Amino acid sequence: MATFEEQTACVVEALFSDLLGQDESECRSLETDAGEPVRSAVEHPITFDPIVIASRLRQMGDRCNVDFERVSSEALAEVLKGKMEKFAAAVDSLSRRWSDQNPELAYEKAFLSVAVKLVMHVTEKLPALLRPNQLIEVINGNPRVRNYIEARGGWENLDS
Repeated sequence: MATFEEQTACVVEALFSDLLGQDESECRSLETDAGEPVRSAVEHPITFDPIVIASRLRQMGDRCNVDFERVSSEALAEVLKGKMEKFAAAVDSLSRRWSDQNPELAYEKAFLSVAVKLVMHVTEKLPALLRPNQLIEVINGNPRVRNYIEARGGWENLDS
């Protein structure tokens, strides 16, 4: 069984492969994922499938309605200028603001949604600056998000 940190790295690598259009011949299309666990010939579910989980994260990012070009945040402005060391601060402040404005949205879910949406945005605008390690460190470095995921039984039980 892989550690939480190792699983996070696998999920983020799968997300980046999809966002950057890499390894298309080896991976299922994330857009067609139904969110169901893959089943083996003996009908035991394979619970940890980073491609399925990356698909769920991408769906969360797609539903995030934060407009980064219109949000006033010093950390976000720095990220949009290419200062990726402010990535964690930008995600945290935007997540707090978004979950405060939408009380039904848990901070942890907002955090994951904003992080993925910001990764998608930066990938479009400044693709050479973004590295998977930045998102891996942001997720692994936030104890609330880690506890949220682990309380649901791990990444494989994260719902989009």
